Amino acid sequence: MSNDIDPFQLEVIRHSFDAVAEDMSLTLMRTAHSGIVRDSLDFSTSICDAKGQPLAQGICTPMQLGSFYDAMVKLIDQYRGRINAGDVFIGNDPYEAAGQHLPDIYIAMPIFDGDRVVAWSTTIAHHSDVGGIVAGSNALGAEEIYQEGLRLPIVKFVDAGKRNEALWDVIAINVRTPDKVLGDLQAQMAACMSGEREMKELFKRYGTDTILRYGEHLHDYTERLTRAELREIPEGVYRFTDHIDGLGQNPEPIVLEAAVTIRDGSAIVDWTGTSPQVKGGINPSFPFTKACAYTAFRSVLKADLPTCHGFTRAIEVRAPLGSLVNPTFPAPCGARGITGYRMIDCLIGALAPAAPHRVTADTSGGSTLPTIAGYQNGKAFVFCETFMGTWGGTSGHDGQNGVPHMGANQSNVPVEMIESDYPIRIERYGLVPDTAGPGRYRGGLSLTREYRILNDEAILNIRSDKRRYPPHGLFGGGTGGPSFNLINPEAENKLLPVLMTEVERLKRGDVYRHIMAGGGGYGDPLERDPADVLEDAIEEKVSIAHAAEAYGVVIAPGTKPRLDLEQTARLRARLRAERPPALYSRTTL
Repeated sequence: MSNDIDPFQLEVIRHSFDAVAEDMSLTLMRTAHSGIVRDSLDFSTSICDAKGQPLAQGICTPMQLGSFYDAMVKLIDQYRGRINAGDVFIGNDPYEAAGQHLPDIYIAMPIFDGDRVVAWSTTIAHHSDVGGIVAGSNALGAEEIYQEGLRLPIVKFVDAGKRNEALWDVIAINVRTPDKVLGDLQAQMAACMSGEREMKELFKRYGTDTILRYGEHLHDYTERLTRAELREIPEGVYRFTDHIDGLGQNPEPIVLEAAVTIRDGSAIVDWTGTSPQVKGGINPSFPFTKACAYTAFRSVLKADLPTCHGFTRAIEVRAPLGSLVNPTFPAPCGARGITGYRMIDCLIGALAPAAPHRVTADTSGGSTLPTIAGYQNGKAFVFCETFMGTWGGTSGHDGQNGVPHMGANQSNVPVEMIESDYPIRIERYGLVPDTAGPGRYRGGLSLTREYRILNDEAILNIRSDKRRYPPHGLFGGGTGGPSFNLINPEAENKLLPVLMTEVERLKRGDVYRHIMAGGGGYGDPLERDPADVLEDAIEEKVSIAHAAEAYGVVIAPGTKPRLDLEQTARLRARLRAERPPALYSRTTL
């Protein structure tokens, strides 16, 4: 450590940066207008240094957070010598602004000390609509980005304190929900102002040069910590193959091939062999692909690593140009989140042999993103949410229920908020029995949510996955239950694709039911403690029949179910003789 760096003061300043970023998150959440930002928490905040390197990030959406640096480098290069106090920059385009997809809009504000830029206050938020051929702007059927909505290069939203009124008007007329979109943009600006104010307080308290010096050291310190952590993972090349079910009514599987090389305190993630980019809105920009790799590694490293740019220096990401995960213009990107979740899942699968006690079996696949939209009294409404979530089992406990995917620290919208804001009634919300992947530690159960339409007309668009390729188990664990999208399940029971390329038109009284995939199991199901199986049966998470079939556990029914340990021993012995240990597992390592 440098002689002029006090390690205690470094910790104080590091956590001060974290507190600034978290305060920005609270400001954005509390001032947002749309449910997707306010309730689903689909946004991120960051404080960056003068070079655009993140110093700290709010605990929101890791898949977004790792992309800040690329966007900031582009902004700084483009506007070098033309950045003024009072400027606010905006952008969203994956190709012209290093963005992610068009609904995710960046707002960035420079922080000055005298006449020099010393830091940046930055935010990104998923907006309820940015135009395009599908309400909500997640058009899975789009064949080019022009169909997805309003494209914004990096431009000044506010110039030296003066609003760019023409741009505000252009945005308002191109989106279906201008009140919510402009309101959320102003919430992002408020968050940036919060970051600016609190960073200036830090500069005043410690001195600007001191803060900047400690910021540079924080990057170097974090890089050393990260490399030390990576040295604890056995060196080698670890591979895994995963799939996205495919688009539309006749889906063709989309392949993700990951090769992770661990060597001398560094990691290389190589996506060679992954499917080419597709004519459908699931192509992630390369900055987003990098962010997903950083997320996967953060989840398996043990140290309390600062959330700054130094972490990323130890991880190199490679992807062939023109592949699904590094597309070329004008590939559409609107629903790229599903590919992001799958990249993280794929990398966790690759790292499982190297770090078996630090990973989970496969999750439910990230959020399902249903969009229900229409017009009520002549005014557009667009409901969308990031519906989470179930994890796979681990080496030490069962998979969790009702939690977000590690790639997005987001939340299910409360039923009351949906019903008060939209012509929708939630008629079912809960867990689905017998859907967890069996294992010594089972996966989490599927979640289900049922939406009844109360408007005369509405359209439904869905981004989901994991039906043909349900969540896999690890080390002999079983596969989780598949996902389903059903219209009027008690009547016509119409099955919809997992990734809809055409919207479904609904009428008053129609019901949409989503059943999320269940988490994969970890370890041999026949090694699960029978008492845990009994407890699951009592709680109606597992039926008596499924307990016998999947776990070899015999439960005597009655008002108070009880274990039959003698019959259980016989059944387990027979099942071990009749089936291989990984019968329930798609993937055994």
